[in-house]
Amino acid sequence: MKKIAILQSNYIPWKGYFDLINMVDEFVLFDTAQYTKNDWRNRNKIKTSQGVSWLTIPTSHVSLSQSISDTLVSDLRWSKKHWQTISQNYSKAPFFKEYKDLFEDFYMNNQEKRLSLINARLIEIVNFILGIETKISWSSDYQLLEGQTEKLLSICKQAGADVYLSGPAAKEYFDITLAQKEGIQVEWMNYSGYQEYHQLYPPFEHGVSIIDLIFNEGSNAKKFMKSFYI
Repeated sequence: MKKIAILQSNYIPWKGYFDLINMVDEFVLFDTAQYTKNDWRNRNKIKTSQGVSWLTIPTSHVSLSQSISDTLVSDLRWSKKHWQTISQNYSKAPFFKEYKDLFEDFYMNNQEKRLSLINARLIEIVNFILGIETKISWSSDYQLLEGQTEKLLSICKQAGADVYLSGPAAKEYFDITLAQKEGIQVEWMNYSGYQEYHQLYPPFEHGVSIIDLIFNEGSNAKKFMKSFYI
């Protein structure tokens, strides 16, 4: 049985995103999808002494039909600014020094303009830290059909997947009946029930970037994720 997940790339996503990756055999970055401005594609949240704060990559939004893969960064200075903000707010985290070099190297030397590749590189770095070995591919690697559900199922079939694991938001549009006809079993990710961990600047907030968990818990980060204990 091969399990697959298909999701747009996000900027330094939260822990649930990486649980989803770790629970499948292949994770497809769905970056032929339409780009949505000021969404998780180009921004995420971190904890600061002033509360939760957004880190946003400035992008050029040319048209409403623009894909994520065609979206470019509008100002390359963003990466050094983001690293400065991250460093300022996590320098006192217990495991910041242990992991900072991996992130600092990316942020300080980044010259990539394509949002998809920026997101993918950071996802690779986090996967390496967490020991996630799931195959990562792109929706552009596959021949896509028209229709929301049809497009996803066409990827599943071409990838040889028997099971499609989806985030719960897709319940609003995904056609389960069509999946059953194609012989694809559908499972829904459950993002509830996460345990709190040591986090700077209370009150506790679950919905922040995975870097918060890594810098605060280090190698213990897996203990606060679901996929490592299923």
